[in-house]
Amino acid sequence: MAWEAEFLNSMSNLRSPVMDKIMWFFSVIGNGGILPIALTIILLIFVKTRKIGVEAVISLLLTFIIANLIIKNAVDRARPYETYTYLESLIGKMVDSSFPSGHASNTFAVAVAILLNNRKIGIPVTIVAVIMAFSRMYNVVHYPTDVIAGILIGTVIAVAVHFIAKKIKRSRVEEA
Repeated sequence: MAWEAEFLNSMSNLRSPVMDKIMWFFSVIGNGGILPIALTIILLIFVKTRKIGVEAVISLLLTFIIANLIIKNAVDRARPYETYTYLESLIGKMVDSSFPSGHASNTFAVAVAILLNNRKIGIPVTIVAVIMAFSRMYNVVHYPTDVIAGILIGTVIAVAVHFIAKKIKRSRVEEA
């Protein structure tokens, strides 16, 4: 959609060498799911956060399957810089398609899983997830709707996993 390309183009007003480095960093920490996977592993290591880690890993796996493997391949949307030649990726060419944003979906799946269980940890992680999602548009590798869809997919899956986990826990308590 043309409005999305214009939105991405208008972001050039925000650019500066410092901002470029910050947005590069926030994009790179999500490559290959590095950040959400690392957070999930850390949560699983500690007994106090293991329950959160289990919800995070289930949310992350479901989100990866649904967003990255199924939807991304079914939609096969070209990246903004591939469709609009006046747009240029600030972090190089991506190998997969644009819709939905895997960075946004995977990071939000873990961030929301954490947020629903522990606000103290979840709020800063969610702020990082928001910055990462924004960085994907800033770096011109995703359209706004790619990022919004990714956020929604990750969030909905994490919420569903959380409520299913609560229901399972309640049924176990009632059985005992």
